[in-house]
Amino acid sequence: MADNFVKGTKDAPKSVAKGTAKKNTRGFDLTKIWGSARDYLTSVYNELKKVHWPDRRTLVAYTIVVLVAVALVSGLLYLYDVILGLLLGLIL
Repeated sequence: MADNFVKGTKDAPKSVAKGTAKKNTRGFDLTKIWGSARDYLTSVYNELKKVHWPDRRTLVAYTIVVLVAVALVSGLLYLYDVILGLLLGLIL
């Protein structure tokens, strides 16, 4: 490709036919944004149709397990807080 250029000359800008405007490639294109958003939401909807949703009984069982686990961990943290507070009260 380098042999197509003549030494000391610059590439001349290409002329645009009268009445035709150059398309702005860096500008704000609302149709492209709406198209991308539509494609994204369509794919999200299709993926949500593939999800295996639990029945009510399973959902209640999992909710109870989570609530019991949260209660146990919060009880342990409270116990550690009380013990450390008493120990620090004795030291200070």
